[in-house]
Order: sequence, then structure tokens, then C-alpha cells
Amino acid sequence: MEFDYYEILEISRDADAEVIKKAYRKLALKYHPDRNQGDKEAEEKFKLINEAYEVLSNSEKRDIYDKYGKDGLNSNGFSGFDSDFDLGDIFSSFFGGSFSSRSGGRRSSDKYNLDIETIVNLEFNEAVFGCEKEIKYSFKTPCQTCNGTGSKDGKKATCSHCAGRGKISHRQGFMSFVQTCPYCNGSGETIKEKCKDCGGNGFKQEEDSIKISIPEGVDTGTRIRVSGKGNKGLGGTGDLYVRVNVKDDDHFVRNGDDVYIEIPVFFTQAMLGETIKIPTLRGDADLRLPVGAKDKQQFIFENEGVKNAHTKKNGRLVVQIAINTPKKLTDEQKELLEKLQKSFGVKSGTTSEDGIFDKIKSWFK
Repeated sequence: MEFDYYEILEISRDADAEVIKKAYRKLALKYHPDRNQGDKEAEEKFKLINEAYEVLSNSEKRDIYDKYGKDGLNSNGFSGFDSDFDLGDIFSSFFGGSFSSRSGGRRSSDKYNLDIETIVNLEFNEAVFGCEKEIKYSFKTPCQTCNGTGSKDGKKATCSHCAGRGKISHRQGFMSFVQTCPYCNGSGETIKEKCKDCGGNGFKQEEDSIKISIPEGVDTGTRIRVSGKGNKGLGGTGDLYVRVNVKDDDHFVRNGDDVYIEIPVFFTQAMLGETIKIPTLRGDADLRLPVGAKDKQQFIFENEGVKNAHTKKNGRLVVQIAINTPKKLTDEQKELLEKLQKSFGVKSGTTSEDGIFDKIKSWFK
């Protein structure tokens, strides 16, 4: 059975990131298995909520889902969703603490996340066609003086508050919570005297740069993973995630893989149905206007949009014309237009549909 992720989270299709997050928190709390023990229906609902949130909270996955549905996600390598969410993650978003209904061991020996993120700003054409960019970023590495312990002598003592467990139990009414020990931040260990080189942090900040290839078709919000270029820790090295931000173009407006542009057209060109030159992403093209083309009329050029980074298919170029009429006329131009008007049988001071006045008059008879 195919489920709609928006319906699962009970949100509209234009919901922003904050609305999605709030809806997820509310439903995850309601249907979490620890609150509905033995309820298989609640357990399945909870899995669907997590699956929906994993897709809709990720701009790249959401874009694919909106265009191609769940099949599009599977064909782009996004199959397999992680439904193992800890109730503590949800509580922490409300109360600022780290709560868990599960018994657990110590946290990682690293004091910081190994994965890091930085932002790269791209010009419109760089995002459309791809480019190479040199990225400067900073990362953490364990202090060599104290071997990442933060302690002057390189040794740590067992935390007396949690007895080395890294967690402290609390009971509130009928519910029992396990909170990360605030005295040792869940490590189960404390230091007596801080390392002077790192101030007790256990790490130092370093800077580096790397040249990366930006694939064509990326858009604002796209994340590019660079393996092994994140923070360095005692337990290994994380990844660097480069988040893309695309600057607006002066002429083209992008919506997904489609590109829009407005072209000024003089009124006589529209009346005569002339062929005009228009700019596209890949050079000029001819647009044959129909005789009597209308203001704001749109014309579609298939495969002239942005190449999708996943499907490798091009979007559309949508050209909208804006008909310009002169605001000032010479005597000669005015005379020519009056002659043209008479040639169409249009009398000065009336509309082209005189019958409308007779119709309105009949309303009052």
C-alpha cells in the first residue's frame, strides 16, 4: 500500500521545514513504542512517521519525492529508511536535555561530532553547469599534549555523580527517565586539572582547504559529501558536508529543473507574429510568435531547462512575453495608428464590442 508522506505527518504539501519538524515531534511523541507498549498499530505508525520525516526534512529527498514519488527515491539510491529513533531525541528537542527510556552505555570517547558542514556559494551558471570550487573550512583534531583527554596529566577520574555510567536516572510520576549526566556530559569521566594547551577541551581547531567538483544541476540546499575530511577524533575521522547556496540570476528564475524568463516584446511584433531571438541556458533560440500574441502568454521549450543531478533529464524553459506599448507618440505615429484603427472598423471613443452597452441597458428596463 502506497502512503502519502504529507498525509502521514498531517501537513500540507507546501509546509516549510519548521512546520515539518513540529508535526514530527508531536506525532513521534504520541506514537512512540515506549509509550504504547504492545500496541502493534502504534509501532507501525511510528515507523511511517519516521520514514516520512526522513524524506520531507531532507530538501534533496523531498524534491525527488514531490516529482517522482517513492519510486523515484528508490531509483535514486534512497531506499531503506532508518526507523530506530530514540525517545530521548524527541524529549531533548523540548527540554534541552538528553533523555532516554532505554538503558545504554557510555557515549563515544570523542567530545564532538566527527561530521562537519560548510557552505559554498555558487553563481547561477555554476550550479546549472557544474564547476570546481576550492573550499576553506576548519576542523577539530585531538590535542596532542593531553591525547584528547583535556586533562593536564592525560588521565581522567571516574565521575562521582553517575559512578562512571554517564547517565543519571530520574522518576517523574509513573514515568522513569534516564538523563545524560550533566557533570561529565555522558562520558562517565571527569578531569581534575585542565590541559593548558587546549583549555580542557581535548581538541584544537585547525584549518584546511580542498578543491571539489560541483556536479551540474545542484540547487540551494543540496549537500555534497567529502569522505574523510571532517573532524578528527580518537575514534576516527568524520566526513565534510558541503551545503550549496545558489545566487539568484538577473534574468533566469529557477523552479526545480524548470527555468523561467520574461522577454519584452513590442506590440507590433506581437500583432504581426514575428520570429524573435530569445536567450536560453545554452545559447540563443528562435521563438515564432503567433499573430496577436497576448501579454503574459507563455511558450514552453522542452529539454532547455536544468539537467537533474539524479535523473540526468533536462527540465523545461518557460518563456513569458511582456508586451510593451509606447507611452509617447509623434504626430506621424499617432496618425498612422488612427488610420490602422479605422481600418479595423473601430470607432474612436467606443469599445470593440458595442453590444455590451445594449446588454447593460436592458438590465434596467
